[in-house]
Amino acid sequence: MASHILHLRIKVPNTKDELFSFLRDAIPYYESPGGVRVRLLRSLEDPSRFVEIVEYDSREAFDNDQRRVNEDPRMRSYLQAWRSLLVGDVQVESYEDVTDQL
Repeated sequence: MASHILHLRIKVPNTKDELFSFLRDAIPYYESPGGVRVRLLRSLEDPSRFVEIVEYDSREAFDNDQRRVNEDPRMRSYLQAWRSLLVGDVQVESYEDVTDQL
């Protein structure tokens, strides 16, 4: 079960094809350290809107990924390419799974 979850709310131009192509290449790299899973949801009301969900198995996996975002040139390149596909700002929401506390 994921302990730390990011929701990245994004909008793309008229076509999703570029985003899908990009993510097919990027997701294996994003998930490569282990402890990271990436999913993509598309809005039923507006097919140009998506939520990328990044789930981390542990706080350590999240912290390691944040270091990669800040220090790894390949990751920074992927993020720059990803941002170039988007329209407007990215909304980032962070969640912690507390289901086990119920």
